[in-house]
Amino acid sequence: MRPTRDLALIERLLQQARPYWIALASTLFASLLSAPLTLLIPLPLRIAVDSVIGSAPLPTIVRAWAPSALVATPSQILWFAATLMVAVTALLYLQALAYWLLLTFTGERLVVEFRAAIFRHAQRLSFRYHDVAGSNSSIYRIQYDAPAIQFVFINTLIPMAAAATTLAGMLWVMAVIDWQLSLVALTVVPVIYLLTHYISRRLRHGWHDVKRLESSAMGVVHETLGSLRVVKAFGREDLAESRFLDQSSRRVRGEMSLALLGGTLDLGVGITMAAGTAIVLFLGVRHVQAAAISLGQLLIVMTYLAQIYEPLKTISKKVADMQASLASAERAFALLDESPAVVERANARPLGRALGQIEFSEVSFGYEPQRPVIHDVSLYIQRGSHIGIVGETGAGKSTLIGLLMRFYDPPSGSILIDGVDIRDYRLADLQNQFALVLQEPVLFSTTIAENISYGRPSATTADIIEAAKAANAHEFIMALPDGYDAHVGERGLSLSGGERQRISIARAFLKNAPILILDEPTASVDVRTEALIIDALARLTAGRTTILITHRLSALRDCDVVVTLERGRVAKAVPAGSY
Repeated sequence: MRPTRDLALIERLLQQARPYWIALASTLFASLLSAPLTLLIPLPLRIAVDSVIGSAPLPTIVRAWAPSALVATPSQILWFAATLMVAVTALLYLQALAYWLLLTFTGERLVVEFRAAIFRHAQRLSFRYHDVAGSNSSIYRIQYDAPAIQFVFINTLIPMAAAATTLAGMLWVMAVIDWQLSLVALTVVPVIYLLTHYISRRLRHGWHDVKRLESSAMGVVHETLGSLRVVKAFGREDLAESRFLDQSSRRVRGEMSLALLGGTLDLGVGITMAAGTAIVLFLGVRHVQAAAISLGQLLIVMTYLAQIYEPLKTISKKVADMQASLASAERAFALLDESPAVVERANARPLGRALGQIEFSEVSFGYEPQRPVIHDVSLYIQRGSHIGIVGETGAGKSTLIGLLMRFYDPPSGSILIDGVDIRDYRLADLQNQFALVLQEPVLFSTTIAENISYGRPSATTADIIEAAKAANAHEFIMALPDGYDAHVGERGLSLSGGERQRISIARAFLKNAPILILDEPTASVDVRTEALIIDALARLTAGRTTILITHRLSALRDCDVVVTLERGRVAKAVPAGSY
């Protein structure tokens, strides 16, 4: 391990786990209870050998706690030893049950909270981050890297603490019996530490590579299944499978290398412990022959030695295993350390319902600093007016809308709503001012009612139905077997394009935002469906500031002004009648 770096990482995990410190402490306490119980395991054997078969007095702890009437004769002592063995075993199993329940509850809650924190932060990050990193990277960290917090605390640190406590207790008992043998037993510790330190460093680096390859393989699956129609249309299933197998095979080779490293560590630790046991056995027999200790004491020493080396083995293995979890934790925190490109100001202004006046003032923006997409755009949109934006693909139409909705912040210029820079508003309040209807409507794999109420979760059933009627969607919804409770399937693909679009329009109706953005809302539907959508949009746009992006000249007839963009600049802005 790299102590400073690892301790800093564990400290961050502790900060994340702070709300569950009582549960963690209880889990640790339940784990530590195994140490004194484990120390009692050899005691019945010693009593039977030294005080029943032999004639040695009972151990001090037994004389102090056992009623003298129960251990007065050898027969009673034997019954006592047998009863003690059963009692200790029962207590050990009860302790294991309590520990398992606490471990499961605490571990699962830690993972849920950590996943939620990463998910929450990933949603706050800009589109620019997700465009570069890809959504799959964030998905992998949420789903597969977040459980690192459980593995570090529940599967590693708590068992290591229990093992260390057990180790300390057994060493103390051994030292009381024969300090020389105890000292000899400890000679293996430096060797085990050096082995663990060397191999764990290599394991950490290897686990970073394996997780990157695993994320890439999952990305191939996610991308392929998300575009399955295109894959099948071009008959490229074999190519997708080949890409997946390539990434997966490289990951398997990486895991095999890590398995070899882990096995090497186990082998080295095992041989070191065997050598230590052999030395203690040799010296212990000599001490019995010299009458320095009894045979029963030697049996206890050898029993404890095996149990001492087991915690040492546990600690070394947990340190090695923890490298995968720490690599995952580093990846998770790397995402949490990403700063959102769009940040709410400290004293941001609240915004109830905007009037809808919009102004772009000399706005420039580029997804890459060296390649601007928008150049010095100035544009004034009166409240309640309908503006059409036209231009070739890549002219900057969608970028302009993204800037208005503050998906990105322009490096120069400003965008104002009702005379106030949008960067001065609270983000949530600002985004509540917009209703969006896209060319490809986005639906979620839930019911129609929940999709319509997505922008206003508190809406009543009556509100949802009213919005659907306004969007010309109520008739086809009621024709479905489950009506408004019908599930739309993944991305709404169980519905036609026109049906999905009308649900999207119903969602905009229900949100009742003062600014409406329409991005080619009728581009992908037939003539009959287009008529239904246009009729619904006419009601939707009434009284709202509306921005329409379109390539269809017929869609511009109800606009007040048509703005033409060319290569990121406003080429002209003219009344719709003269366009």
